[in-house]
Amino acid sequence: MGTVTPFPSPRGTPLQIGFERIELTRILDLYGRMVSAGLWRDYAIELGHDAAIFAAFRRAAERPEFRIEKRPALRNRQGMWALVSEAGVVLKRGHELGPVLAPVERRLMKVVD
Repeated sequence: MGTVTPFPSPRGTPLQIGFERIELTRILDLYGRMVSAGLWRDYAIELGHDAAIFAAFRRAAERPEFRIEKRPALRNRQGMWALVSEAGVVLKRGHELGPVLAPVERRLMKVVD
């Protein structure tokens, strides 16, 4: 009765997808700049078995304004990074995080000017 047997999972399949430290640092840096500009007020992180999602909110009670998704299964196809709008439309997809975040950073530059 004291023995716990783990649920079997397919070999090579991670139990949970997450952000690496450098990726999360880049995302949180952008989040901090958007908060200081008064555009975002809250965020949420979802770590699942097929994707890791960072969602940024204008207000806590709304849908996220942007979602930054990391889906390693798409690494060899469209790229594992995606920027998704509030309506669920994929705005940008790519193999690297920097170019995917570029539309949000351009928006921040327009606000500062």
